Amino acid sequence: MSETHTQQAQQQAELQKRLWSIANDLRGNMDASEFRNYILGLIFYRFLSQREDDVAAEQLANDGITFEEAYADEDMRDMLQDAITNILGFFISPDNLFSSLVADIQAGHFDVEKLANAVNELENSTIGKESETDFRGLFEDLDLNSSRLGSTVAQRSDLIAKVMLNLADLDFGEGKAEIDVLGDAYEYLIGQFASTAGKKAGEFYTPQQVSKLLSRLVTLDRPEIKSVYDPTMGSGSLLLQVGNYARVGNYYGQELNGTTFNLARMNMLMHGINFSRFEMKQGDTLEDDKFAGQRFDAVVANPPYSAKWSTDGKLDDERFRKYGKTAPKSKADFAFVEHMLFHLNDDGRMAVVLPHGVLFRGAAEGVIRRFMIERDNVLDGVIGLPANLFYGTSIPTVVLVFKKQRTIDDIFFIDASNDFEKGKNQNNLTDEQVDKIVETYQQRADVDKYAHVATLDEIKENDFNLNIPRYVDTFEEEPPVDVDKLVADIQTTNQEIAEQETEFTSMLAELVGQDPDAQQQLEKLKELFK
Repeated sequence: MSETHTQQAQQQAELQKRLWSIANDLRGNMDASEFRNYILGLIFYRFLSQREDDVAAEQLANDGITFEEAYADEDMRDMLQDAITNILGFFISPDNLFSSLVADIQAGHFDVEKLANAVNELENSTIGKESETDFRGLFEDLDLNSSRLGSTVAQRSDLIAKVMLNLADLDFGEGKAEIDVLGDAYEYLIGQFASTAGKKAGEFYTPQQVSKLLSRLVTLDRPEIKSVYDPTMGSGSLLLQVGNYARVGNYYGQELNGTTFNLARMNMLMHGINFSRFEMKQGDTLEDDKFAGQRFDAVVANPPYSAKWSTDGKLDDERFRKYGKTAPKSKADFAFVEHMLFHLNDDGRMAVVLPHGVLFRGAAEGVIRRFMIERDNVLDGVIGLPANLFYGTSIPTVVLVFKKQRTIDDIFFIDASNDFEKGKNQNNLTDEQVDKIVETYQQRADVDKYAHVATLDEIKENDFNLNIPRYVDTFEEEPPVDVDKLVADIQTTNQEIAEQETEFTSMLAELVGQDPDAQQQLEKLKELFK
């Protein structure tokens, strides 16, 4: 294991230890879905405080004074506040920083209401600024006045103080942490507590290895991407992964769920993406397209599988009109694909994770699938993934890769369904398995029992059914049976059994002796052995 991976494992183990301790403090008061919001909200406030501390130190490097001293000086206060707000998009006064509040806790005079006021101050500092929409409502799930934390201010203060102390010395320093702190925390909390969350927690999170795969597929031979878009962005982890494989100009996303919409914005900021470089909207992507008229260089998504949606009036919507049919009301999978294709630039590339049914279901879906293949010629690849990779569902999934203005009309199939590392709760793709998929896709050549370039004629022969086993034969023949050896083995086994039976009855006869009752029981046993 490399030094980086060792450090990563150590940091993840330390983070998980802290999270488990915090969860034990909170679990008696609320269910997992609620205390997850408190933990993530406080992690984020801790991070923003540290970022401001760092920026303040940079601004005052030549002045030889502390942030607190500069803020106490009326002549410097406004200038310093404006400088920090212009850089970060927000401002927290020194006495409201996470570290200052921890000092209050240690001194024995922490008040949860001060933390609530500090959070409000942060959000209010963005009003009228370019960053306002990016920070509005970020902490709405961090309800510090909730009776679930305690019936009195003192009880709520004590409980939140425990959580803050557990987070106080975690290293979130930019460039120091080898882990995705917020993403790893979210994934761990889902893994440990999703069963009590009362809903499919996994619908908001794409496992990192799957995110890596999609990101690498849309960035192949593209070191720079002006824009990337995720119409069902969840926690934003997939968008952020794209930035690990290409220089991304701007990030765009839409999310229905308010809690995860906030989490995605937090995630962007925690990864050093300035508020000016991302635009995220809350709403139902299929019903209320917040990015109408915009096109993007890369589109990635892990939409909710086979979701219900309203088809009313959708054939009048330019996103869906040309296909002639709408996706079924009970299965919006192709509706998401159509939406994504509509927002893809002419030279763009997109990758989406979907259930296997999109490959072979008929009726309207069959019509849409055929249009995409035969008329638009935009489907470039089909990659079968293993089962049980996602929280909340154990079904196997498939990655569809799309490109516009293709110069070929074949489709490349990869069957990676048998390549996985078995985990305690979920299966996992290793880095080597992701590498294998991407390298195979890049080479675009047949690989026995793994990959196949299917011509358009083959696709037509199969009536546009894309079920992977039709194109990639993974059947393994059973080794031939040696009948003579099998018969000999059976005869040998029968002989051994007969010898053991004889030995057993002989031993019983010695034990029975001349006792008539025992002899009678022995005869019954012999009958059973016949």
